Amino acid sequence: MRVEIWSDIACPWCYIGKARFEKGLAGFAHRDGVEVVHRSFELDPGHAKGEVAPVVDMLAAKFGRSREEALAMEEQVASHARSEGLGYRVGDRDHGSTFDIHRVLHLAKARGLQDELLEVVYRANFAEERSVYDPGTLVDLAVEAGLDADEVRGVLADPGAYADDVRADEREAAELGANGVPFFVLDRRYGVSGGQPAEVFTQALEQAWQGRVLTPLATDDSGATCDSDAACAVPGTHTHA
Repeated sequence: MRVEIWSDIACPWCYIGKARFEKGLAGFAHRDGVEVVHRSFELDPGHAKGEVAPVVDMLAAKFGRSREEALAMEEQVASHARSEGLGYRVGDRDHGSTFDIHRVLHLAKARGLQDELLEVVYRANFAEERSVYDPGTLVDLAVEAGLDADEVRGVLADPGAYADDVRADEREAAELGANGVPFFVLDRRYGVSGGQPAEVFTQALEQAWQGRVLTPLATDDSGATCDSDAACAVPGTHTHA
């Protein structure tokens, strides 16, 4: 059974959702029969390459909030991350274009190291003081995941490398009706939207494994997501972070 996960490295709920999904998968009796494929989704596709700014400043400007209010929004999301045992820095993360990161993730997929690179980049972006938007840092992270440094530099130097793969993933997300991430599609029968609790993922895996035909794609969209405006909902509130 294949599980496809649309996500963006800039999305905190994708970071949290990946951890929760993996816990849910660990509780699934047929976990060894599940293939996980990560697919590309840019929250801010119009963001200019090379323009990097503190995420708190971006949030304050986008939502017309003070910097203190933006920090409070970040802290809300951080509390959810920490409850999953994840590190989360509040206030000093960067925000920029993720297109090149997605291209390198497709290289990693071709080399069988996609999940490894995604894990390393998430950790660097949310838990460590390393900017994933710096090309040199991205190369270092890719090497940590097991990729060849020269091959990664070659992809970054060629704007067309894996660009079509990223765009194809994004078109497919639109065709499936995904306007926010994380978005999980199980065997093309069941969709789960957002950073759901681990037990929701286990139940969805069990349902998909049983082969129940659900047409059109049935979607549980009650979880927290980041949408295409780079807004990230916090469960139980009307606030965004």
